[in-house]
Amino acid sequence: MKNRSALSLCSLLCLSVLMSCPYSGWTNGLDTTDVNRNKIIGYMIGKQLPDIHFSDKQMDDSLSKAAFELYLKQLDFQKRFLLQHDVDILKGYALLIDNELLQGDITLPQEGFDLLSVRIGQVEKMIPEILAAEIDFNRKESFETDPEKLSFVTDQNDLREYWRKILKEQVLSRYLDAVADQEKAKEKKSDETLWKEAKERVTKQNKEFFHRLHQETIQDHFDRYFDAVARAFDPHTNYMPPDNKEDFDIHMRGSLEGIGAVLREEDGYIKVVSIIPGSASAKGGQLEAEDIILEVAQKDGDAVEITDMRLRDAVRLIRGPKGTEVRLTVKKPDGVKVLIPVVREVVQIEETFVKATLLEETDTSTINSKAEDKAKGKGDAGEKIGYITIPSFYRDFEGTKNGNAARNCTDDTRQAIEELKKGGINGLILDLRNNGGGSLVDAVDTAGLFIKIGPMVQVKNSSGVQRTLGDEDPTIVYDGPIVVLVNQFSASASEIVAAALQDYGRAVIIGGQHTHGKGTVQTLVDMNENLPILQLRKYEDLGALKVTIQKFYRVDGGSTQYKGVESDIVLPSLFQYLKSGEQYLDYSLPWDQVKPVSFVRYGDKKIDLQRLIAASQQRIATDPGLQVIAAEAKKAEERSKETSISLQLNDMKKRREEADLARKSIGDHYRKYRVEKDGDMAAEEEKGLKKEKSEADSNKKSAKKNDKEEERQKWLAEVKDDPYIGEARRVLTDMRQ
Repeated sequence: MKNRSALSLCSLLCLSVLMSCPYSGWTNGLDTTDVNRNKIIGYMIGKQLPDIHFSDKQMDDSLSKAAFELYLKQLDFQKRFLLQHDVDILKGYALLIDNELLQGDITLPQEGFDLLSVRIGQVEKMIPEILAAEIDFNRKESFETDPEKLSFVTDQNDLREYWRKILKEQVLSRYLDAVADQEKAKEKKSDETLWKEAKERVTKQNKEFFHRLHQETIQDHFDRYFDAVARAFDPHTNYMPPDNKEDFDIHMRGSLEGIGAVLREEDGYIKVVSIIPGSASAKGGQLEAEDIILEVAQKDGDAVEITDMRLRDAVRLIRGPKGTEVRLTVKKPDGVKVLIPVVREVVQIEETFVKATLLEETDTSTINSKAEDKAKGKGDAGEKIGYITIPSFYRDFEGTKNGNAARNCTDDTRQAIEELKKGGINGLILDLRNNGGGSLVDAVDTAGLFIKIGPMVQVKNSSGVQRTLGDEDPTIVYDGPIVVLVNQFSASASEIVAAALQDYGRAVIIGGQHTHGKGTVQTLVDMNENLPILQLRKYEDLGALKVTIQKFYRVDGGSTQYKGVESDIVLPSLFQYLKSGEQYLDYSLPWDQVKPVSFVRYGDKKIDLQRLIAASQQRIATDPGLQVIAAEAKKAEERSKETSISLQLNDMKKRREEADLARKSIGDHYRKYRVEKDGDMAAEEEKGLKKEKSEADSNKKSAKKNDKEEERQKWLAEVKDDPYIGEARRVLTDMRQ
């Protein structure tokens, strides 16, 4: 059991000694960092994190080694600057980080900053020389794109050769982008002009890239060093400097004004965590979780590379006035680069709430014909299935504080079920795909809508104290068969609901192999409010720590952490090859278990999963939509493994064409991708803008109503055309037989 008391008197005295030296600072020519302030931050992290974090990790050599690996990753993950000799020097600090923090002698960030600055300057001088030389675009050679498979180069010659390939790939990509734009352009340009402009754009792009690198301060490096130490405890524990409050708001609000995506920094990249329902990105359907944003451009402007850019700076580039277009160059998980245009707009709040519809047997757009339906076991005519999608487990806590009847996910779900019951539904589909979590209260209460009473989840804190949260309302809002749809992006609160309904035998879980596996809770610790000596407040804002303090466990005792919830029926998925989930994150907390709590499984008859699985597998083998998805997923997996790409023009062109063909093939069976398939994104946006302009002088209330109805019809079409929802309907029929 951990000691949760305040810092000991000995610790206070030690901190006093650390701070007793006069003020000193390091400078990089741009700024001076406050050494004593960094000593305080380092000492507090070294003393407080082991005490309050859920794990039993201590500030020792083992944690130092983990922190160093994370530090080196963020310093030069793509291995574009540092030489192996530089890395060998830095490795001398690998087991000293714990000592540095507790003794107040923090030197690694300065050493790393100095070495990196020298190498950046050397590479910057190489760029014009390499681009000035003739580039053979038909030469047979390859370029490794996965940094994990690369080693740091040994000398300047190898570094130059590496950058020659980087620049060649950039010019080729710019040229192919220009060729694609020419298909739509009214005035055609010569091939010679396209090559010249491609090289000019790469030259300008790299000038801006190196200018930005020179803006990095020594304090930026200290902040990332502290964050590396925090992430060595687990991937959801972070150090947040004062100017990262905006970044934290992006994570916590779950929305990003403009395009509607939650982003994070990961190993020097800007990665998409999730897409906000009702946002511009959600409507476009092209930008997806796990995508890496490589470049950002305004509609008619040059692209800006955002690799190694701080999140807050990348966000400033992506944001913009409503109605304007931003163009994102994105690297898909299979390694293919895609240019995605997004018209910025405010997230439509209504789209983030629970939505429902009644799926009747006459809705034939999900399945080709009634004869096929019967062969596939869909059921008799007149069958009615309720469909509810829950984008997140939301609750207006501010409204609750003010004593109002605040809107929440549980009440909305209850109301949706009652409306569906009026239509005489025979089964219910609960869609939790891409649901990243939310209110724990609503996760428990929503699951409770489908059972009488009983425990739903166990919560254990860092002191080992456990509590059980459960449903105390004996009312069962719906007692018929249920299917829950999940995927790798179903996380946290959505995993609690899926796990509870699975443990109670209340529902069949359908989706990918497993959900995300985030079974932890974090809290924000203001470091300014935890100072042991009041007079130390003379220093500037110290920032905050986001710390993992609790863990979730199912009623059967197993944690949702790491493993997630495993589906009862596994369907082919475009993302099945992705290493996406808690188990693939550095230093994630492991799966474990506690004692199960007493609960009564639902109903007298146990669901015959083996029969359902066998019937589903038989249908999957003949379902054209799911078979296309399975085939394209396999191809995507093969592409993702082929990280060494050819730098020959024809090979790069062929790779792009194959990726486009794959998306078009999926679009034939999956409406979500159909706009992308037809290449009508720009046309639809133009149509939308023209419509907005033409309706400016009309009745605004009527126009708003029409827009809502249009969005509703589009959503209904996607639901009816979704192959996963189609199979869920058929499984529900099997459950009733």
